[in-house]
Amino acid sequence: MLGFLVRLLPFWVREPLLILVGTVFGVRILYLALVDDAGWVAAAIGAVFLLGTALRVRVVVHALRARRHPAPAPSAGDAGDAGDRGVATDAKVTAPATPQPEAAPAARRPAEKEPNAWGQAALAIGLFAVIGAAFWFQDRLPTPGGDDAAPEAATCRHDEDAKLPGAYRTTPGAVTGEDLCRALNLPALPGLLGTPTETATYASGTDNTAPLTDRKVAQPEARIEFDTYTVELSATYNKLTVDQYQGLTAYGNETDVKELTVLGRPALLTSDHMMKIQIDLGSGGGSGGPVEQGPLARTLTVAFDAQDRGGSYDLTVWSESGALPEDRAVISIAEEVLPRIAHGTE
Repeated sequence: MLGFLVRLLPFWVREPLLILVGTVFGVRILYLALVDDAGWVAAAIGAVFLLGTALRVRVVVHALRARRHPAPAPSAGDAGDAGDRGVATDAKVTAPATPQPEAAPAARRPAEKEPNAWGQAALAIGLFAVIGAAFWFQDRLPTPGGDDAAPEAATCRHDEDAKLPGAYRTTPGAVTGEDLCRALNLPALPGLLGTPTETATYASGTDNTAPLTDRKVAQPEARIEFDTYTVELSATYNKLTVDQYQGLTAYGNETDVKELTVLGRPALLTSDHMMKIQIDLGSGGGSGGPVEQGPLARTLTVAFDAQDRGGSYDLTVWSESGALPEDRAVISIAEEVLPRIAHGTE
């Protein structure tokens, strides 16, 4: 569209504008390539702009020279002499022509008014100014809703090309990490955490298997991150009941253990520290030391069913600052999220 509009402009308006635009773009791109290390590709593009500009300057110079020094036209005397000589020659071999009636004088056409060059130039400059302003302000115009509009929450990320482990195919009713992420990433989650003004900055689901099970136990996981809290939801399809897990807490490091019932199912609230791992990749940014103790996390374990026949959901909440929401908030999240867990449902 822009190229079509440019071709409609007169020569003496179009070419100076193209020379101006080509010079500005070429110099700017070369500056970025040489000063800001934009790379050789940018330098080549800038050189192409300047080369095209130089060719257009050459065309304009030739046009100016042709306009100032036009080629001499043949004189009327020369043309008359040549005509007389031709008539004389023809008169020797041909009979005199019969006189023809004089033709009526042709009607004189009114002289066409030439377009105003200054008006065309002003129109072209205005057109380029409007187009440039549109590109310049495209990313600077305020979005609908003003500056107070809430940013869009993150959507669940899932690798569709990843092959589902065999443990999921051999486990009837097993959900995937994507199913858990869709259930957990609900709009009411920030309010349940006590931070209603925050939005999710990261959301993902993974199709993992439980450790130390030779990839035979499905354990999908989902994670939603906010500025204050991080929430994880996992499902473990093993034979361990919540009651058995409560007995194991006496031998672990879990603290503040509470037995309760959630959605009519046995549940357990525990606290434990997350693991913090630093890996040195050779840049000196990491210590490369052993696993360290991370922030304290609160986990709610809920059985798959009221009979507690094995397998459970784990809902874990933690913060890098070490702050934790109230237990009532964690229970409310489970009561909202767990009924939403199903294959392919929102």
